[in-house]
Amino acid sequence: MQVDDIRVFIPSKNYEVSKSFYQALGFNMDYVSEDLSLFENGDCFFFLQRFYNQELANNLILQLSVIDINEAYDHVIGLEGFDIKFNPIQEERWGKVLMLWGPAGELWQITQFNTL
Repeated sequence: MQVDDIRVFIPSKNYEVSKSFYQALGFNMDYVSEDLSLFENGDCFFFLQRFYNQELANNLILQLSVIDINEAYDHVIGLEGFDIKFNPIQEERWGKVLMLWGPAGELWQITQFNTL
C-alpha cells in the first residue's frame, strides 16, 4: 500500500466558532457540506465536522509543524474572542513546542523541529 496523504476529522463543540477559529489561525476554509468543512494551509489539510464528543475532543492531539515557532506564538497570542488556552513555548531536545487548545478542547502541538 502506498499512502500519499492522511487527513483528520476534528470535532467541534460549536461549529461556527471553530470555523472562525481555524480561519483566524491561518487556514483557508472550503465548504464541503452543512456539517463538514475542509481547511487548508499549504500542503496541510484537515476536516472540521459538526460533531462533538467530549471524550474524543479532550483526547485528540494534533501536531502542526512550523518553520518559525516565534511567529506562530505571536499569531496565537493575537487571537481574540475565542475560548482557548495555550502555554508558552517549551524547549525540548528535538525542538520547540507551543501547546494550543482549540475551542472544542482539541490539543495542537505547534512544533518547530531542530534542524540537523
